[in-house]
Amino acid sequence: MCAKPVKNDPKQEVGTTGHVWDGIEELNNPLPRWWVWVFYLCILYAIGYTIAYPAWPLLTGATPGVLGASTRADVAAEIKQFDDANAPTKAALVAADLPAIGDDAALNDYALKAGKAVFNTNCVQCHGREGGGNKAGGYPTLSDNDWLWGGDIATIHATITHGVRNTVDPEARNVGVYMPAWSETATGPLAEAASAQFTAEEIGQVVNYVLKISGQTADEAKATAGTVLYTENCAACHGEDGKGNRDLGSPNLTDAIWLYGGDAATLTATLVNGRAGVMPAWGYNDTGIAARMTEDEIRAVALYVHSLGGGE
Repeated sequence: MCAKPVKNDPKQEVGTTGHVWDGIEELNNPLPRWWVWVFYLCILYAIGYTIAYPAWPLLTGATPGVLGASTRADVAAEIKQFDDANAPTKAALVAADLPAIGDDAALNDYALKAGKAVFNTNCVQCHGREGGGNKAGGYPTLSDNDWLWGGDIATIHATITHGVRNTVDPEARNVGVYMPAWSETATGPLAEAASAQFTAEEIGQVVNYVLKISGQTADEAKATAGTVLYTENCAACHGEDGKGNRDLGSPNLTDAIWLYGGDAATLTATLVNGRAGVMPAWGYNDTGIAARMTEDEIRAVALYVHSLGGGE
């Protein structure tokens, strides 16, 4: 049998805090001494850490710490290390003739890998993974063989460098040229410049004509009526056969590839409100504004886009 504890043994008695709830007393059990010392050491360590390393936020930054440590500086140094290592390859990429880069296996391999990284950082938000495009925003697919201005490497390079309809680079594609709004009921940024040459009935006729030449189901009578309207108003940009005009960046209307969509509702919206998509200039320009991409990055991403499947 176990021995009964001695009730009045001082070693087994624990004091109370003086708090009592419904006859239940709160015991005053002290923390283990080792735990208390560890807690104090953690406080001292935290104070020392805030003194040695950046810690306390200020109005324009943070306390630098007596050791001068900086994770940003460490990352910058690491980036510089890799930049220095890749500098000869980047120089070779900039100096090489664009169409001939594919003949140099090592340089081409570097360009494609670097171009994919640049694309995923800067271009995928609009053009989608692997250049799949986005009709909701009118961002073209880059993996097919349908190109507004051409799909050879030099043309792709020029488009990336200068962009489309931006207000920064005077060499941008289609500066001041856009698909106008053709209805007085137009809304949006192009409403004030609406041509207002088509009635609602005429817009329906042109839409059916475009549906017909693109191989879709159309109202034959409306499409016939839309032929004259198209020839007189649209052929100057899109061509008499509707196959587009690369000099103007006017899309081909006879295939199944569409910037915004080729169904009747989307075509109607395009005619009523117009379209004027913008792409930023990613390279140097005449305004003195710094480039978003360096020349080696532009060349690399141009080669990557060209390799997606539709490059000419």
